[in-house]
Amino acid sequence: MQMPQLGLGTFRLKDQQVIDSVTMGLELGYRHIDTAQIYGNEAEVGQAIAASGVPRDELFVTTKIWTENLGRDALRASLETSLEKLKLDRVDLTLIHWPSPNDAVPLSESLQALARTRADGLTTAIGVSNFTIAHLKQAIDVVGAEMIATNQIEVHPFLQNRKVTAFMAEHGIAVTAYMPLAYGKVMDDPVLRDIAASHDVSPAQIALAWLMQQGYAVIPSSTKRANLQSNLAARRVTLTDAEMAAIGGLDRGERLANPGFAPKWD
Repeated sequence: MQMPQLGLGTFRLKDQQVIDSVTMGLELGYRHIDTAQIYGNEAEVGQAIAASGVPRDELFVTTKIWTENLGRDALRASLETSLEKLKLDRVDLTLIHWPSPNDAVPLSESLQALARTRADGLTTAIGVSNFTIAHLKQAIDVVGAEMIATNQIEVHPFLQNRKVTAFMAEHGIAVTAYMPLAYGKVMDDPVLRDIAASHDVSPAQIALAWLMQQGYAVIPSSTKRANLQSNLAARRVTLTDAEMAAIGGLDRGERLANPGFAPKWD
C-alpha cells in the first residue's frame, strides 16, 4: 500500500489519550498511523488498531527505531518487540528515528540491518528521520536512494528546511513533514489567518494544504475529534500561487525539535 499523504501522528500522546485519538482517527477515515519506539505508545496504538476492525491491508503503519537500538543485533530485536506491541506481523514503514548520536553506530551497520528486516518481511519499506544532507548522502551510498522511502523531518511555515528538501527532491526521496502545525503556532500567524479567512477554513488547514501542495506527506496529531476531522478536510483546500508564495515568505528557521543529541543541521 502506498503511504497516504495525510497521516495521524501520535507524538506525545500516551495511554487512553492515544487510544482515543487513533480510534477517532480511524473512524473518521485516517488510514496512515505514525508511531515510534520512544513514544512509549506502540501497544496502545496496536490496541486501537485491533479494536477498529479496519482491514490490515487498508492501513499504513509507521514506526521508528530508537537510537539505543541502532546496533546490528539490537535493531532487529527492537523491531520484533515493536511488532508484538502493535499486534502486527509487519509494519508498512520503519524509520531510523535519529542519526546515531555522534555517529557512534555506523550508518552502514544500522541501515544494512534495517534493509535485512525488509528482506525478511518485518517491514514493507524503510526510511530515515531527522537526517541531514550529509547523513542522506551516506544512506544513499549504503542502500541507494530508491530504497529510502522517506526522510521524516520538521517542516512547517516557520521552518521550511529548503536545503534538505531540495536535496531530497533531486534524489527522489519523499518528504514527510512532522510538526506541520508548529505546535499550534500557525493558528496565530496573520498571513495564515488572512488566507484561511479567504477560503473559510482554519490556519491549520492552510498550513497542511501548503505542505501537501508541495507533494509532502504530513502527520499532524490531535486529541479532539473536530480537529482530526478538520485536518483531514485540508486535502480539499487548493491554494493559489500567490498564497503559496506568501506562506513561503514566513520561513524564519524556527526549529522546535532540537534535542541535545541532534545532528549538525543544514
